[in-house]
Amino acid sequence: MSPRSASVNEAMRQRSRERLLQATVELVEERGYEATTLGDISRRAGSARGLVSYYFSGKRALLQSAVHRLMHSELSEALEREPRAENGDELLARAIDAILTLTRTHTTLMRTHMASILQEEGFIQCPEQQRLAFLLRDTVERWGAEQPEEEYRLLRALLMGATVALLLPGAPMPLARLRAELFQRYELPWSAGQPPAEAPGLEPAGEA
Repeated sequence: MSPRSASVNEAMRQRSRERLLQATVELVEERGYEATTLGDISRRAGSARGLVSYYFSGKRALLQSAVHRLMHSELSEALEREPRAENGDELLARAIDAILTLTRTHTTLMRTHMASILQEEGFIQCPEQQRLAFLLRDTVERWGAEQPEEEYRLLRALLMGATVALLLPGAPMPLARLRAELFQRYELPWSAGQPPAEAPGLEPAGEA
């Protein structure tokens, strides 16, 4: 039997890594971060325990990579869904809606993620985070930002702030209100993206 080619080995490694990331999302959503062990994750993924340590420095790094992968997936799907959009306003609206909606549908995961990145070590520069950053940066560039890198950083900060506001225990801000503020900042029409149904009266002047 001939040995596997380098490309086949790389594809297998990538699939193993993807299974670990998906298992992390599922288990943290089901059990919470503290109750999920690396052994649990490797068993759910059908991988050897040693692979977790091979790919990730620890559980926090694994969590951040898993969330960034999920965010990239949701963002990609929103930007590419039919009908395909080329208009910069529509693309940015879809990006904002994708992140806000993800925060609402994956509350436990996103709350854990935000707590993780606020620790001293901050962001972990994993491949998933870099792909997410590239996609957001490309979106603000297509929107027409004069300084895409600076605008990307500002958008990232605004989305993080909105995420925290949505997740704040006991005093969450309504998604529609946060969306209205972000859309006003970027002069986006309320009808762009996927407007929430529960937001009468928040349309910018002239759109109602």
